[in-house]
Amino acid sequence: MRYIPHTEEEIATMLDAIGVESIDELFDSVPESLKEAAKAMDLPAPLGEIGLRSHLSELAGKNKVTRRDVTSMLGAGCYDHVVPEALNQLLLRAEFLTSYTPYQAEISQGTTKAIFEFQSMIAELVGMPIANASMYDGAHAAAEAALMAQRTFRRKPRKKVMVANNVHPEYRQVIETYLRSQEDAYGEFGTDPESGRFDLDDLRARIDDPEQVACVIFQTPNLLGVLEDPTELVAWAKEHKIVVVATFNEPHAFALARPPGDYGVDICAGEAMGLGIGQAFGGPALGVFAARKKQLRTMPGRLAGRTVDEKGREGYVLTLSTREQHIRRERATSNICTNQGLMALAAAIYLSLMGKQGFRELARLNMARARHALAQFEERGIGKRAYGAPFFNEFVLELPRPAREVIDACLEEDIIPGFDLGSVSDEWKNHLLVAATEMVDRKSIEATVDAVERALRG
Repeated sequence: MRYIPHTEEEIATMLDAIGVESIDELFDSVPESLKEAAKAMDLPAPLGEIGLRSHLSELAGKNKVTRRDVTSMLGAGCYDHVVPEALNQLLLRAEFLTSYTPYQAEISQGTTKAIFEFQSMIAELVGMPIANASMYDGAHAAAEAALMAQRTFRRKPRKKVMVANNVHPEYRQVIETYLRSQEDAYGEFGTDPESGRFDLDDLRARIDDPEQVACVIFQTPNLLGVLEDPTELVAWAKEHKIVVVATFNEPHAFALARPPGDYGVDICAGEAMGLGIGQAFGGPALGVFAARKKQLRTMPGRLAGRTVDEKGREGYVLTLSTREQHIRRERATSNICTNQGLMALAAAIYLSLMGKQGFRELARLNMARARHALAQFEERGIGKRAYGAPFFNEFVLELPRPAREVIDACLEEDIIPGFDLGSVSDEWKNHLLVAATEMVDRKSIEATVDAVERALRG
């Protein structure tokens, strides 16, 4: 919203209404020492509208934009995917752009129906029976999944949550933070050094008593870009009545690979920012949450349902609300107050515009670009592929030098060759995570390979 200053008369009227003499009096509670420090700051003089716009444009010009100023093959949870122009134009419609999440759902039929359609599409995408109206982001959704798993065992409580260490580090940090108040509730298990998939044997070895474990969380494709096969994990977990949670941050993979729900996992919780929302300096995000029907009443957040009225007319309502403002506090399952309404709408429009065939074609293009990039590195003898399991659009190169050094050298040429996995774990310090989406063309791939080769020679 543009800044619209108040007139002196309007300011005087407002001050009189609240019973103070001046604006300075509003800040009487601020210590004088802080006020003096603020006065000592060498701040520039105020600018007029024309000057301010020019100054802001100058500051914005210092940003380097992907595909315009920088060649980027950076992924690691935030992927550069196409955002159709039709989507942007539809989101600009006033009834979408200005509407807030519906507290009185019955009079917000358009918004509620959009949420219902979003839920239906997400459920189909991840292979689960039901999905909610969205969460704040993927990491938050994964943490809520852990809490939901714990709630499953009310009669005989279980609190232990085991997370694969090839789950995105920010997801792991958020989950651990949510569980911090519970003693010894959070644990991690390892990655197989050959395949890059989670190590089920290591998980078993780290668990003394399976009856104390509420859930196991894995990611597919995982942090290393590898597609997981949780068949054995799901069978073992069901044997011990452990909830299995699949998380993800690249939903395009499920256009070609089996979605988590097809393996029999109990909860899917991940990130859908790639579905038409765009990177936009890292946000906003869109959390996705889906589960089985038996867990419907313990899901966090909100759900939109479809029904008919007494005259047989179709209608949409928010149903099974689980936060304390709607039901008794002791029965609340979450304090999430809203959902990412506009972002969920963007994802629904994106999936509608793409359609099943277009979505698959886009996924195939991602796979083709990533495999072309890997082939270019291998043909030049630049590093080696670190893990042997199938991948989607992201893979790991093991380099003869620390990945950080290679990235820094490439940045001098305005090229980001990938993500430094050494920032996650010292054992991966020579590992470069490379992502290629449909937005990375052959010219960009070749420029990146050339830059990495020069960096290694230097």
